[in-house]
Amino acid sequence: MKTEERRESLLNRLKKSKNALIGSKLADEFGVSRQVIVQDIALLRARGEKIIATSQGYLYPKSNKDTIKATIACKHGEDDEVEEELMTIVNYGAKIIDVIVEHPIYGELKGMLMIKNPADVQKFVKNYRDNDASLLASLTDGVHLHTVEALNEQVIKKIREELDKKGYLLEK
Repeated sequence: MKTEERRESLLNRLKKSKNALIGSKLADEFGVSRQVIVQDIALLRARGEKIIATSQGYLYPKSNKDTIKATIACKHGEDDEVEEELMTIVNYGAKIIDVIVEHPIYGELKGMLMIKNPADVQKFVKNYRDNDASLLASLTDGVHLHTVEALNEQVIKKIREELDKKGYLLEK
């Protein structure tokens, strides 16, 4: 398969998939190295494709006109509170699209999460702990934003209320 054919095939595979696709599995599927897939993804993005890299793999976002997006400002000090915060959001049926922090030098830094259920939360927390990684919020004394997607405003309101009860909501 020629390089451009592989990229088009990769793009079509991402567009058709309902779940994130892992780079190493794509590499095996296309008979190339993981680094080749990373380069292919970079070049597809450079030409305008909206491919997202998440901790679960690559995905091509599907627009859902039946949902709304909102940004929720949060703050917590303990790393172990991240699981409770994320679970609060997904337990109301919302998807956590990203986490954003405002860095004094680099400006806005965004991490794509694409967490849609409790299993995704547990996988994210396990990954972060197993890799002894720091959360983006550690750069801003725990202050961060989440873009969330939900069915309606009532769901967003309930999430904000619950996060406020738990002391995680920054906005009042």
